[in-house]
Amino acid sequence: MSPHPEFTAAPPRTDEHVFEFASALEQAPAGMKKSERTRTRLRIALCTALNTRPAQALKVADICAMAGVAHGTFYVYFSDLNAALDDVLGAFVEHVQTVMRHATKGRGGERTRAATAAYFDLFDRNPGLMRCLLSSFETFPAAAQAFQRLNRDWARIVAEATARRLSRVNRPVPPHDELMRRAYALGGMVDQYLVALHCNRDAALAAVSGDRDEVITTLSTIWQKGMEP
Repeated sequence: MSPHPEFTAAPPRTDEHVFEFASALEQAPAGMKKSERTRTRLRIALCTALNTRPAQALKVADICAMAGVAHGTFYVYFSDLNAALDDVLGAFVEHVQTVMRHATKGRGGERTRAATAAYFDLFDRNPGLMRCLLSSFETFPAAAQAFQRLNRDWARIVAEATARRLSRVNRPVPPHDELMRRAYALGGMVDQYLVALHCNRDAALAAVSGDRDEVITTLSTIWQKGMEP
């Protein structure tokens, strides 16, 4: 299956700090209050720790040591570790949404590829957060709800964009619910691919996914072909 011509050239990679949530948090406003700076350090420590160990292996003492704060300080901001993770994951979902919107803004026909590239890089730079977000819905309900809203909004954007594109070229437009089902299904497929690649380190998948641009071409093609009749 060959990609549509408009998806043949990969968009340039943006500064990786935009994609890495911990680095984005480090770029705090100069006038931030001391209490918010402390909360931010704890958030950064959680993000960093999740890249090396699963959420269930985290300890408050380790997070405080990484953040450079006293053990008791943690409980000034969070009731327990799960509450802190829920807070970080909810903020990360907002970060994902911001990055995705920025990536597709003003790109016209290149939006599908630009969005796919941004999502790939978000997984690549935040494997621990993504793994936790996609596998711990019952443990972190607030973050799960935020992620579900993100999926719903993205499916709606894709469905509406597909309907407009088909209308412009006088092609049959599937019902809205059908387009939404396709968008949800395709999004789930991409999530599982990227979880296996970036989070689970699937060796067989990694062997055929060494070229970032080729992977983005494949995933972009799947999105385009799957959404159209």
